[in-house]
Amino acid sequence: MTELFLEWMPENRLFIALLSILANVMIALSGILPSAFLTAANIALFDFQIGLSLSIIGEAVGAIVSFYFYRKGLLKFSPQITQKNKLLLKLQHTRGWEAVFLVLVLRTLPFVPSGVVTLFAAYSKMGIFSFSAASTLGKVPSLIIEAYAVKRALEFSVGWQILIVVILIMVWMIYLFWKKNNGASKF
Repeated sequence: MTELFLEWMPENRLFIALLSILANVMIALSGILPSAFLTAANIALFDFQIGLSLSIIGEAVGAIVSFYFYRKGLLKFSPQITQKNKLLLKLQHTRGWEAVFLVLVLRTLPFVPSGVVTLFAAYSKMGIFSFSAASTLGKVPSLIIEAYAVKRALEFSVGWQILIVVILIMVWMIYLFWKKNNGASKF
């Protein structure tokens, strides 16, 4: 099966690129799924520069589509949401350069989920053009770092790659355990 795919892929690179962008849109709409594995696939299937470019395009398109749908959904449910959250009340009136700057800064931070930034931006008075520009510009530095890390990880032997995945899973499980036992009581 893998051999068949690898034989088919060089002739259908555009189709695979479009699938990658579509997958990025689905990830962005979910609001919680990480896109790092998609960046890894793009770099593995294409080269570093094309894979990185494809990831940037996919992130941009995904952010724009999710912004549009989040905004439509928030307009429907906004009275119930804003009454419970003071931050959202403030954010609802954010506009112009202040909103652009917030999105730009939040998108460059590596541990702030993109879905959260998009949700908050969709709730502001920011326009879709301002959001797409700030979101894309903010995401580029973190995608470059992510792509470079993925490129280096792909150069490791299979044994090292498995070890890295196991360690990451263990760290994630420890975090979830800690959050369940300590995080809930503090928040």
